[in-house]
Amino acid sequence: MPTTEPTARVEVLGPPGHRHDEILTPEALDFTGRLVTAFAGRRTELLRERRRRALLLASGAALDFPLVTSAVRTDPVRRVAPPAPGLTDRRVEITGPPERRMTVNALNSGAQVWMADFEDATSPTWDNVVTGQLNLLDAVERRIDFTTPEGKRYALGDRLATIMVRPRGWHLTEEHLTVGGRPAPAALVDFGLYFFHCAQRQIDAGYGPYFYLPKLENRYEARLWNDVFVLAQELLGIPRGTVRATVLIETITAAFEMEEILHELREHSAGLNAGRWDYLFSVIKNFAHRPDFVLPDRAKVTMTAPFLRAYTELLVRTCHRRGAHAIGGMAAHVPGRDEEANAAALAKVRLDKEREAEDGFDGSWVAHPGLVPVRRDVFGAVLDGRPHQIDRTRDDVDVSAADLLAVRRFSGPPTEEGVRANIAVALRYFDAWLRGSGAVALHGLMEDAATAEIARCQIWQWMRHGAVDRATVLAHLDAETAALAGELPHARAAQARDVFERTALAKELPAFFTADAYSRHLVRHAAPRPEVRS
Repeated sequence: MPTTEPTARVEVLGPPGHRHDEILTPEALDFTGRLVTAFAGRRTELLRERRRRALLLASGAALDFPLVTSAVRTDPVRRVAPPAPGLTDRRVEITGPPERRMTVNALNSGAQVWMADFEDATSPTWDNVVTGQLNLLDAVERRIDFTTPEGKRYALGDRLATIMVRPRGWHLTEEHLTVGGRPAPAALVDFGLYFFHCAQRQIDAGYGPYFYLPKLENRYEARLWNDVFVLAQELLGIPRGTVRATVLIETITAAFEMEEILHELREHSAGLNAGRWDYLFSVIKNFAHRPDFVLPDRAKVTMTAPFLRAYTELLVRTCHRRGAHAIGGMAAHVPGRDEEANAAALAKVRLDKEREAEDGFDGSWVAHPGLVPVRRDVFGAVLDGRPHQIDRTRDDVDVSAADLLAVRRFSGPPTEEGVRANIAVALRYFDAWLRGSGAVALHGLMEDAATAEIARCQIWQWMRHGAVDRATVLAHLDAETAALAGELPHARAAQARDVFERTALAKELPAFFTADAYSRHLVRHAAPRPEVRS
């Protein structure tokens, strides 16, 4: 593994902002540059392998548990590292972007963990990326109290959630920061800046640098992250094994390598999470060419669907067998002023979380502080004074490859309402994302990049297999664009439509809307700053 190779020239191309210099110090950029120099090449190779495997699946290749790693799956004694300080009890985890108000509200929410999300809940403008890092540093230093212009004061309380940071996925780049003249992998920028500024501070506070790892597709991508952790700890003189990371199992290919992913990260592992929305997106995207994988309206695809039940039960069994936490999926309801609607939504949330707790999950996610009490009550009733239920190994679970791929048992045509809802959500989310907001409350739900990905991929797949014709989609798109233009400046509606057309109506289905929209709309370069290191 690379250790301390000299970095290539590091340049910040993004425009300067308020207090950016506190994050973009020469030392922090040098550290991040060393990580990029060491690992950018392997990342490129792994992304090439992703594309190759996607083409194989599109051509009809089978997906199964790897034969070469069968010994890893059948080892009866292997365990991951024990829970780290602050990560023993994870019954409620709240997620959201590292915006200043969200940071205070999430830390004060009563949840055990806050996942500060630089990925699906953050629009990656340069200011969002750097200011998010600044907010985390201020939170760790307990200096994030502030008052809004309206006079509302936000201050940290005594009992705070443990911070876990979700960097962007391996597929994204940060074009405002280059190393050797090339855009840096966004994952290493997010990880590197946080680790440099906050790792030791978190250790001094009795915790540690903890992470969520998004959109991994196989064990090799987990191995890459493990090597990043090892080098980062070595460079800063932090004991090996201090880093802990929970991997989101949110791709269909990763579902077949849960054991292997835990094994690769074993000394740094903090378990697995059932990233339900991205998982659904991955299923649709990877099998968009197959008519037997056409799903009905998103609202009808619940976690009781057989292929989703197989995925979550296998996750719990895998984690508990290895002594790791199994964390459940997102409850996206946003409480509003309609008490009757709130009661109905909360009843659905409670039912969903009761199922997760009874299945053996050790905790689950919320997107809004108002859902923390419900989640705490549900898991508290099952845990009955214990911090988790890792001892419940679910030996009764036996999941086959066919079970994970049994989408045809839950297939069905979309409704006209479902088609229009997908277009409306995608357009409004794209507009918000282009304006710098990555988490958006729409129709009582917190939408993020994952749900927008589902919306646009379903439209593409439905058209591909004749479940809805192009003329109908265009008619709904015209109507929703006009409605959006009535609410916003016409140019903004046109931009959102452009993203939709490029990512949902193209001949080939783009892997991610975020990569295309980022390079076309969010990259704004100022004059390069002087090089930091050469």
